[in-house]
Amino acid sequence: MRKESPKNLIEMLNVSTALTPDRIAIYFMDRRMTYTELSFRSDRFARGLRNLGIGRGNKVAIFLPNSPEFVIAYFGIIKVGSTVVPINNMFKQSETEFILRDAEASAVITSLSYLEIIRAIKEKFRILEYIILIDGITPDTLNFYEIIERSTSKLKPIGLKADDVASILYTSGTTGHPKGAMLTHKNFLSNCYACVKAIRAKRSDNFICLLPMFHSFAWTVCVLLPLSVSASITIVDSVHPFRKVVRNVIKKKVTVFVGIPSIYHILAHMQIPSIFTSRILKMISPLRICISGAAALSPEILERFEARFRVPLLEGYGLTEASPVVSLNPMKGIRKGGSVGVAIHGVKVKVIDEQNRELPCGRIGELLVKGDNVMKGYLKNTQATEQAIRDNWLYTGDLGRIDEQGYIYIVDRKKDMINVRGLNVYPAEIEKVLLRHPKIKEAAVVALPDRLKGEVPKAFIVRREDSDLSRPELIKYLRRNLALFKIPKFFEFKDSLPKTATGKVAKRELV
Repeated sequence: MRKESPKNLIEMLNVSTALTPDRIAIYFMDRRMTYTELSFRSDRFARGLRNLGIGRGNKVAIFLPNSPEFVIAYFGIIKVGSTVVPINNMFKQSETEFILRDAEASAVITSLSYLEIIRAIKEKFRILEYIILIDGITPDTLNFYEIIERSTSKLKPIGLKADDVASILYTSGTTGHPKGAMLTHKNFLSNCYACVKAIRAKRSDNFICLLPMFHSFAWTVCVLLPLSVSASITIVDSVHPFRKVVRNVIKKKVTVFVGIPSIYHILAHMQIPSIFTSRILKMISPLRICISGAAALSPEILERFEARFRVPLLEGYGLTEASPVVSLNPMKGIRKGGSVGVAIHGVKVKVIDEQNRELPCGRIGELLVKGDNVMKGYLKNTQATEQAIRDNWLYTGDLGRIDEQGYIYIVDRKKDMINVRGLNVYPAEIEKVLLRHPKIKEAAVVALPDRLKGEVPKAFIVRREDSDLSRPELIKYLRRNLALFKIPKFFEFKDSLPKTATGKVAKRELV
């Protein structure tokens, strides 16, 4: 950690650029981008946004897969004092429209692959003025690189405060509507530098970014963290085919691998002839640490992975509202199976009961988090903010316990949520879409365990009288209205659903 920590993310990038102007900041396929090039291009893009009248108070969305343009755009947006709104590029039109409307986005940076979705939204949404494409141009769009090339005026620095909102990340809500977590420059920086200490990140590191950049885990740990220490990032736009990931690890000499349990499951069970084992270990020898988050990692996968690849695999815990890292198993010292480690530097945790009384070590209750990493609040949602943050403590909604040595164990969720490959899916959102179908009378969605994905949704459907609704028809309908990872893997048609005394669906009887 530097003697004088930057006050905002722009200063962070400026410091790293000044220290290592010619170091490679980003590897992507056969492309390389130095710190100087990243700073220069984000400066020019910022000038272009300012020329369009975009500045303080504006929100600009990024609707892209992993790419260097995502990083350039992000820093360009905050350099004019605007707020970044990353959107899951797997979302369909209705999901994307809700976020763009709620955030009141002035512009969206996207690609030709998603143009029809954004164009349809723009026709109904007047505040959305500009569509900026990274890979083409049409009569109703602007081109990302043309904006950069045509922007020659000098960019005047703006006085960003630590408490200014850098990004709004939308998290799925228990009511079916996502909430926009407002994360400040201070939130991100405090989390970055605490993570730097936790994993002893250094300039010579090369982090692989294969998790989606719209996700808080990937953005903080795989992008901001390496940029904060002048390290490199190897960007992978998709984990399919998986051999592409392995090829990047070897070719780019990755030193820090960040993934979710399903990725480590694939690696731990990948068929490798014993004759090649020593050769592979030699090829991945620069790899010094692996990190797992976003979902629970089974002890069996951890042991099998470490035995095969001889690299420490550290499990952590976090949530978007905490920017997101809360805890991590230590690199040196005790690592406890089933634990998500100890709170990182600057973060406090405690467990409380239903009466908000702090519980002693070993007792199970709701986990609370406090620190500079805790969000400013939810956008335009005072009620949800007051429920989530009380007396500066973030109520996570997760049930856990803390042992005598400070190790945290997550045992259950208080919130009604399904964790699919590290992505949060709320049954209420799926149920609302199902109940809009004219042939469905009742619907309930529950979580089922899945060996590869962690959990998957299962839907129980009660058809309307005389309805002939079929599974293929239902899936076709859901594909138009939900991101693919939210679509239930299993469907069961029933004559009725079990109810509680108050008339609510008794989901426990369905599992």
